[in-house]
Amino acid sequence: MFPVPSPAMCTRNAIRRLFATKSADLSLRTALFFPGHGVQRVGMITPWLEAFPRTARPFLDEMDSTMGFRLSRLIAEGPSSELNMTANSQPSVMATSILILRILEQEFGFQTQDRVDVTLGHSLGEYAALVAGGYLQFASALEMVRGRAEVMAECTRRAQQKSGESYGMVALICEADRLPALIAAIQEFLGPGSAGSRDDSSYEMASIGQVLIANVNSKNQIVLSGSLERIKTLLVQIRQFGGHDPRAVRLNSDSPFHSPIMTPAARYMRTRLEITDITFPTAILCVSNVTATPFKSKEDLKDLLSRQCVETVRWWDSIRYLHQERGVKRWLGIGPGKVGRNLVGKEVGRTSARGGGVWAICDPRDVEDTLQSLDKCETEAP
Repeated sequence: MFPVPSPAMCTRNAIRRLFATKSADLSLRTALFFPGHGVQRVGMITPWLEAFPRTARPFLDEMDSTMGFRLSRLIAEGPSSELNMTANSQPSVMATSILILRILEQEFGFQTQDRVDVTLGHSLGEYAALVAGGYLQFASALEMVRGRAEVMAECTRRAQQKSGESYGMVALICEADRLPALIAAIQEFLGPGSAGSRDDSSYEMASIGQVLIANVNSKNQIVLSGSLERIKTLLVQIRQFGGHDPRAVRLNSDSPFHSPIMTPAARYMRTRLEITDITFPTAILCVSNVTATPFKSKEDLKDLLSRQCVETVRWWDSIRYLHQERGVKRWLGIGPGKVGRNLVGKEVGRTSARGGGVWAICDPRDVEDTLQSLDKCETEAP
């Protein structure tokens, strides 16, 4: 006789079939996306705590218990100088994003697994996306984000001590039709490795080699990461000899994320992920920053989430993949700030075809109108 499968085994098999079907065949309709580093601000949890204390207070207590100190007080009261420290800002942004999602689920009956087909997050936001998709538990993801951020801050300190230079990130904005040529010019000046590196020896490279294209955010915006002096030198070169004159904007970051300087953080993540409980597959796909396509297996997730520390965030490619190849029509951003919504809107438009749209929930006042619009679009969808 054949053994009778248990209910749990039947559920796992059903999820595997659903994941395989979603990955290979079906069009996707609704994407849930999350912001990255730089959107933090003092007081960002306060409106949520005041409006929804029943859900927010236990969540913040769990966050503080996991962190081992009252991160909630730092987020609520500051000072900004302390909140903006990498080791504090990154878990703060990720936790606030998940807090908002929990409020949607518990206060408004938002069924994430029923309403969302795919999640994605911009850089740090990838951890919130993995929690929302059911791949990681909130507490373990928060611990990882804190540990990763501490290692990243130490990477920056070591680089500063070794070179005497300042580090950070600079966004370059150009005409949309000029972006491919601008990227090519930058890669030519930077030489091999400018498109991302997995070589541990990269940490010992000269500072000019430690400049990287950290993000390709939209059809007219990229971000450079590394030594600010070397970035300045690179901009002079591409303006004088490359025929480009992009607008440069210094970002709110004193660390060169997604550059070879962060190689120790990639090693930390690989080690940490080996002892972390990961659920794979789940009923919701999650898109990797590194490949701009969904994670394919548990080992793939471990590898790509580690590499994300040092490799380029392919945000624009991720949005184009979901929009053009998988047919996503509804885009819901959750978390502090509306930078993510603006970047998505650049590619897919703020008003999509019937049954579609781009929204952001970053304040309690956004919730009811946004959920009503989403309900309407789901009803209109063919």
